This record gives sequence, structure tokens and C-alpha cells, in this order.
Amino acid sequence: MPASPSTARVINDRSALRLLQSEGPLTAAQLKTMTGLSRPTVADLVERLQGSGLIRVVGETGAERRGPNARVYGIVADRAHLAALDVRTQGVSLVVADLLGVTLAEAALPIGRDTGTEPAVERAAALLERTAREAGAPRLHSVGIGVPGLIDPVTGELRDSGGLPAWHRRLVAALQQRLPARIVLENETNLAAVAEQRTGAARDRDTFVLLWLGLGVGAALFLDGRLRRGASGGAGEIGFLPVPGTGGLPSASDCGGGFHSLAGSAAICALAAEHGLEVPGAPGPAAAAAVAAAVTSGHDAFLDALARRLALGAAAVASVVDPGCVVLGGETGHAGGPELAARVESFLSGLTPLPTTVRAGELGGGAVLRGALLRARDTAQEDLFGPGG
Repeated sequence: MPASPSTARVINDRSALRLLQSEGPLTAAQLKTMTGLSRPTVADLVERLQGSGLIRVVGETGAERRGPNARVYGIVADRAHLAALDVRTQGVSLVVADLLGVTLAEAALPIGRDTGTEPAVERAAALLERTAREAGAPRLHSVGIGVPGLIDPVTGELRDSGGLPAWHRRLVAALQQRLPARIVLENETNLAAVAEQRTGAARDRDTFVLLWLGLGVGAALFLDGRLRRGASGGAGEIGFLPVPGTGGLPSASDCGGGFHSLAGSAAICALAAEHGLEVPGAPGPAAAAAVAAAVTSGHDAFLDALARRLALGAAAVASVVDPGCVVLGGETGHAGGPELAARVESFLSGLTPLPTTVRAGELGGGAVLRGALLRARDTAQEDLFGPGG
């Protein structure tokens, strides 16, 4: 059945707004060409969107030709403000942005394991509120939060986990109470996959697996253009995957003996030390630094040993979901770059008959924050660009 006039207007308005968001400021003539709508229809939607405060004239074009200049329209970026948080076991980093995702301010706060739950929550929440005020965004529309651990697919809440600090769950609840914003919570690895698919190494893929290599190890499944979370939100918990070479088996409460024992940051640091590489500092940053140093110095033995380990996990995932592409994400995957990715692909080809390319992530550890901001922006635009926006 043909759409009603009101439905058609909503569809046309959203189409124009999406184009203005993705392509930047456009003239009415450009909108007509890109949408395929008639000139009167475009004129009506431009007037409608201006009246609703969603777009405005941001310039003119046509000075190089005769006749009146054409007005250039752009989205009103300060119509809504967003925030994104990357919550890790050792602290939180955040960014405040406008409706187009342009960063207005950013901040970070280390939180030690000896910090009490309530002090940690108060410091993190206060940091967000202070950063938003300083950015000129005292009222946030949407806040995207990336966290380690499982998100319940029914309630959308972070599930209890003995391996994570208690302040993680309390922080989410506190922000929901303190802010009038919409809170969007997602697993950190899933957000990294969203970012790599939208703006990073998987831009040309609608099916791929992101293998997260940070302090811990995880995977995100992006299949047929959709993020797959699993029945309990645990799809991609590859740290618990039983693999050869660990000397044991994981348990329901401990991923030791699983793939984590081969590819987690502590395991990579130990492997680097075995090969004579210096690994100063905490395991997370040190693992990435060791891999980067090995790439720079051409330490083939270490890189091959690490690639063999990573290929085991990649082969297990490939044999189940046949993604065609594996992205090595996180700080360590980014540090290894194309050199490590090529070695993993070579070893992987000997473990599975399924053709699978391996790429280095382009966004590193920053992918989580980028993904959280994309989710916050999507949420705000879905609200503002909808019928009641």
C-alpha cells in the first residue's frame, strides 16, 4: 500500500537529514538530485526542517556563475549534545560531542582497584557532568557507554560479574538517576566492531568478526550488517574458548585455561619476555608496546609465535560463522598492524578451508569510545529525526 502523506513526509525528511549528516551541507538542488524527489517536495521539506530547528542556512554557493546564489543547508549541530564513555577496569575516558559527532571536550580519570565503589562512581559521574558543562552542553540528550562484561539482552543492564569492579554497575545506575539523558549501554568489544565497521578497517564489510586484543580478549560478531549478541548477550566470549596449548581448560567462572591464556595481555607479555623483548609497565599497554617494538625491529620469531596463537582463536570462530574477514582490534591488534595481520592470515589458512582475510584494526583502543559515540548519535538522531522530532 502507498504511504500516507504524513508517513511520506517523515520518510522524506529522514532521507534528507541522513544525507545532510553523511554528506555535509547541501543545496536544495543537491538534495533533489540525491533523494530523487521533486523540486516542490524538496522545497516543502526544507521549509519544514528549518521550522523545526533541525537545519539552517550555513552558506551560499554559485558565486562562480550568473544568477542568484543557492543557499546551502546544514544540520543544526547544537540541537542536541551527546556523550560517550569507555569504562575500563582501571578507569574511565569520555567525550562530549554535538549532534554531528564533532568532539567538544574530552577527559579521562584513572580509578585504582583500591578505590571504594561510591567514591569511584561519584568521581566518574562528576567528571562527566563537569566536562559537559565546560563544553557548553549542560543538558545531554544521549550517553553511550561501553563496558566490559555481558549486557542482558532483555533488560539492557550490565550483568553481575565477580571479575569486574562493583562501581561499573553502580555508575550506570547513577548516571540514569542523575542525568535526564537517554543511556545506551553496550559491551565494549561490540562497540569497537561498530566503530571499525562504520569508520575503520571493516568499512567495506557487512559480515566480519572483530577479535579484541586489549587487557583481555573477546570477539564481536557482525553478520549480514547486524551485530549479533547471542541469547544471553554472551556471543563472542572467546576468552573462554578451549584451545590447545594452554595446559588446562576454562571453567564457568574463570577463563584461565581458555584462549585468554594465550592471547590476553599478560600472556602476550610473557611470550614477549620469552623471546627477549622488554615489557615494562602494566600488562595492557606493555603488550601493545611489545608488539609494536617487535614489528619495528623485525622480531620474526615472536611475531610468528603470537600469530600462531591468534590463528587458533580465529580458526575456531571462522569454522562456526564463516565471516570471511577477521579484524584484529584493540590496542594490541592496532600495534601489530598489517605485519601481524598478514602472519595470522597465513597461519589461519592452514587451519581452515574457509577463505578468511585478516586485517589490522584502524582505531585501536579508541574504537570503544568511537563506537559509544556513534550509538549515542544514532539514538539522538532517531529521536530528533522521527515524527515527533
